[in-house]
Amino acid sequence: MSKLNQYDVVILGSGPNGLSAGVALAENGLKVLVVEGAETPGGGMRTAELTLPGFHHDICSAVHPMGYLSPYLKTLPLEKHGLEWIVPAASVAHPLENDDAILLTKSIDRTAENLGLDANSYKQLVTPFVGKAEALIADSLKPLGFPNDPALLFKFGLKAMQPASFFAQHAFKYDRAKALFAGCTAHSVLPFDKLFTTAIGLIFLVTGHVENWTIPKGGSQNIANALVSYFKSLGGEMMLSNKIDRFEQLPSAKKYIFDTDPIQLANIAEMQLPQNYRKRLQRYRFGPGVFKIDYALNGPIPWKDPNCLKASTVHVGGTLKEIASSEKDAWVGKHSEKPFVMLAQQSQFDDTRAPKGKHTGWAYCHLPNGSERDMTTQIEAQIERFAPGFKDIVLERHILAPKDFYNYNPNYFGGAVTGGAADLFQLFTRPVARIDPYSTPNPDIFICSASSPPGGGVHGMCGFYAAQSVLKSLKKFK
Repeated sequence: MSKLNQYDVVILGSGPNGLSAGVALAENGLKVLVVEGAETPGGGMRTAELTLPGFHHDICSAVHPMGYLSPYLKTLPLEKHGLEWIVPAASVAHPLENDDAILLTKSIDRTAENLGLDANSYKQLVTPFVGKAEALIADSLKPLGFPNDPALLFKFGLKAMQPASFFAQHAFKYDRAKALFAGCTAHSVLPFDKLFTTAIGLIFLVTGHVENWTIPKGGSQNIANALVSYFKSLGGEMMLSNKIDRFEQLPSAKKYIFDTDPIQLANIAEMQLPQNYRKRLQRYRFGPGVFKIDYALNGPIPWKDPNCLKASTVHVGGTLKEIASSEKDAWVGKHSEKPFVMLAQQSQFDDTRAPKGKHTGWAYCHLPNGSERDMTTQIEAQIERFAPGFKDIVLERHILAPKDFYNYNPNYFGGAVTGGAADLFQLFTRPVARIDPYSTPNPDIFICSASSPPGGGVHGMCGFYAAQSVLKSLKKFK
């Protein structure tokens, strides 16, 4: 790779954070190059015909509440660069056996009506945070530091720090509210008995009342395409199909940002980083992996409760107890026979995803990191439990096991797609404990992946804050 071109910043990796960092730096007038090993940019924001012609599946991320509400991404003119958001009738449907499904919708009152005798408790819980959601989300998606709204974050923190299992038992009396909260909490990929797991459940409930969880028209690839288009309009440059194994392969630049996991950072920059720091990076914990199935379907999913078709996301797992057991199993190295399944049905709202009259399905469960067990039977048994006849409409399946995710993107070590375990010991110190978590002992090397604060998700905030660190080091701001 030629060293003739001099850049202000070279970014390795074009996931949501690498692209967001590139945009933030280019907006400040810097000459920026993004280097990507794959043929297309996007990282976790890619869409492809994985099953049959005409069926467009999101390879990783699918539904984007934080992408739509991201404090940084919403400031960008991405709609002018081709991004179109679709807002479904509901964020979440949570089916239960022998009962109506629970729907999480933008309306607090309508959601509470789903929860029976816990309705008032639910409204009292979420209403104060929904009223100040913009400030809450901004403070939740930033590195550890002084909050913009200390009183709000303190009030939220008193609840958020509690283990989800403890909080659910004391906040609600009945199964319906507990189940809704449990499904949202499972996005943490943590056992419910760990501190701060309530934070994820509450944040996802709040986002569902700000706006129903959105999907990008045409697929998640279009978020990446819009970011790339805007980045290039600012003078940014892309270099695709260039796999980097050694730091010396990168073009010369003043600063470098790694949109990679900590292990790749340690390996690629082996000669540029001190040994002690590299060892700390290599001790980073990734948490459970993912087993995912994409479906080409002959029709809409035949849910027992048709209201499930109103939601972009369906939480398939039953009660709080069942979901908590499933997530605990994945954490301690076991395979749940009744795994909690996250299911997205984008084609219900986006007719570009499948041929006329056909549909796509996107479903995954958590399992031990690096597992080689096929979870197809268990996932489909859970779906059939609430949608009998589901297997009869399956035209084709495409499976991504943990090793497949890792081969697809080496950031997904052992199939962990969220950037690493966000438990108490890595929630505020990812990838290692430093005053500036995006910096390294080398003043010219930074990290911006989901393994840095605030963690996983298509929100771009890791990249935005890493860009601020680079700008500070260059003493250059817009």
